[in-house]
Amino acid sequence: MASPAYLATMPLHAITEVYGEDGLRQRFALEVARFAAADQDRLTEALELAAHLHRDDRRTREPYLNHLLRVAIRIMSHYGVTDVDVLVAALLHDTVEDHPEELGGDAEAALAELARRFNPRVADLVRAVTNPEYDPGRDRHEQYRAHVAESLDRHPWARVIKVSDFTDNGVGVIHTTGPKVHSSATKYRPLVPVFRELVGRPDTPLSDPTKAHIMDQLDLAESRFAAILDGHGSAPDVS
Repeated sequence: MASPAYLATMPLHAITEVYGEDGLRQRFALEVARFAAADQDRLTEALELAAHLHRDDRRTREPYLNHLLRVAIRIMSHYGVTDVDVLVAALLHDTVEDHPEELGGDAEAALAELARRFNPRVADLVRAVTNPEYDPGRDRHEQYRAHVAESLDRHPWARVIKVSDFTDNGVGVIHTTGPKVHSSATKYRPLVPVFRELVGRPDTPLSDPTKAHIMDQLDLAESRFAAILDGHGSAPDVS
């Protein structure tokens, strides 16, 4: 494993490629070391709950937990966010959608369990970024985009979680292989202008430099989507 100082400078997908989950866990530990002990305990509890619930889940080439770690680390390291509720919700943002039964039953029961284990604000943030059940008679991607725009319109802190999630999926599409490359680009490309508008709002709780950084990442995502879907565009690997 790299030294802590070196690991702290590495891009998150580079850590993933070289050191895998262990490297991301170490980077996460480096980020949370500056928090108070009680907050570290809450973040560790959330991480281990996410690890347990997603223990058998995989993305194309990696354990699903890697995605959750990158989403949370990005919010701490790149966005400068220290709100523990937001970070806990980031780690748990897919639990209700993917594993409600292990949290107590249906989605509402799962959200109630998160509220009990952590607090109602964490549950509310997870609710805001959890996809509803889809209408089989409508286009699935269209429903997803409509949900993102509507839900994040009234949840400024949920925007922070979702834009980190989008960055991992959108900018990170270059690290995906197989048919998922095209399907991900098709799903996420129409969301670029949605996130531009949401991130640029005055009530989005991020600094101006952070917003500028995210806008650059959205540019990079659009470039990669164009390369995949249109056969042109620049797609440098700088995520």
